[in-house]
Amino acid sequence: MGPEQNNQYTEAGLRELRRNCIMHVDMDAFFVSVELRTRPDLIGKPVIVGFPADRSVVLSASYEARAFGVKSAMPMAVAVRMCPQAVIIEPRHKLYYEVSAQLMQIFHSITDLVEPLSVDEAFLDVGGAIRRLGPPREIGELIRRRVSAELGITASVGIAASKFVAKIASTRCKPDGLLLISPDETVPYLHSLPVGALWGIGAKTADVLARMGIRTVADVAATPVTSLKKVLGATGEHVYRLSWGIDARPVTPVRLEKSIGAEETFAVDTGDDAVISRELLRLAHRTAGRLRSSGSVARTVALKLRYADFSSITRSRTVHTPVDSAQLIHGVALQLLEALGPRPMTVRLVGIRAEQLEEAAQTSLQLSFDRRDDNWRAAEHALDQVSRKFGNKSVLPASLLDPGGPR
Repeated sequence: MGPEQNNQYTEAGLRELRRNCIMHVDMDAFFVSVELRTRPDLIGKPVIVGFPADRSVVLSASYEARAFGVKSAMPMAVAVRMCPQAVIIEPRHKLYYEVSAQLMQIFHSITDLVEPLSVDEAFLDVGGAIRRLGPPREIGELIRRRVSAELGITASVGIAASKFVAKIASTRCKPDGLLLISPDETVPYLHSLPVGALWGIGAKTADVLARMGIRTVADVAATPVTSLKKVLGATGEHVYRLSWGIDARPVTPVRLEKSIGAEETFAVDTGDDAVISRELLRLAHRTAGRLRSSGSVARTVALKLRYADFSSITRSRTVHTPVDSAQLIHGVALQLLEALGPRPMTVRLVGIRAEQLEEAAQTSLQLSFDRRDDNWRAAEHALDQVSRKFGNKSVLPASLLDPGGPR
């Protein structure tokens, strides 16, 4: 449909199309798909993105690997047992965030109403684009074509009258599909689904509901709200409303991530301060690099420790001047670590998170009285330029070089 035809929509016609203009667009096995662009020989084979260490987790799995039961966030050791023939590719986070930025540019060229949920998915309200680009289904197909042509990956698109139903639609049409659920089809479609399709219903809650004879969304819809509240508490009414397709939340544009961070599980639990400090420096560089690539600075730095017994502790500190430098972030993290005092046991995992983000362009970064701080910023910006040209591991701080590696 050309622009001239689009301008011929009547107001009544536009209102009808805009009843069903919420999209959920989700990439298919995003990290794997990005890697396969340069590894076409692996297309059609089981592929896992993640670090090969036993205590690492699966970050992304191809659909061929998923056929063996492999899932995201699964321990790598379990995934390898399930699918020993899988090809394991170490992640390239910087590349994924670059592709994510290109993806969001495509979304924003369609509509200003974009609500990112993660690096590879977002809600879009395309009601304002109908005159220019056609009905929602055509806009959804346009997005899929552009993602394929410009990024070399595939997207699944769900279209509905609400965010909740659009998310269900995109999940049900994966991979590489499009599903539009009209307002009139919404309730019958939802009532055909298992209860686990509802947001907030995990495996344990589903088991509790099953003991009450509630196994489908239709069963939830037929259950009095008071009964659901007794089992689910305050969320009972919310779940009941979802079972009837009622979700009035608008698509809310979000320009900045709420926080940016990274964490790592040690191959062996450790109590060595030097090992922990070195890993925190590595994580600080990952976090700072993402801050700079997104044009953000952080006012708060948070430290996370997970002990050998899987208990976790988090501490944070707000800094006087927003930061995007790894050395400054690392310094705050070490202060937080020291403030914890003696640790009760060895550490399994460490993490750093930058919070209270602001746009760097809108923030005045004061020059530090300690010129070394400004020198670090300049050095890290130079490192960004080298990394963009030669790859993430071209230049590293000397303290992060493998002491056993080549000299």
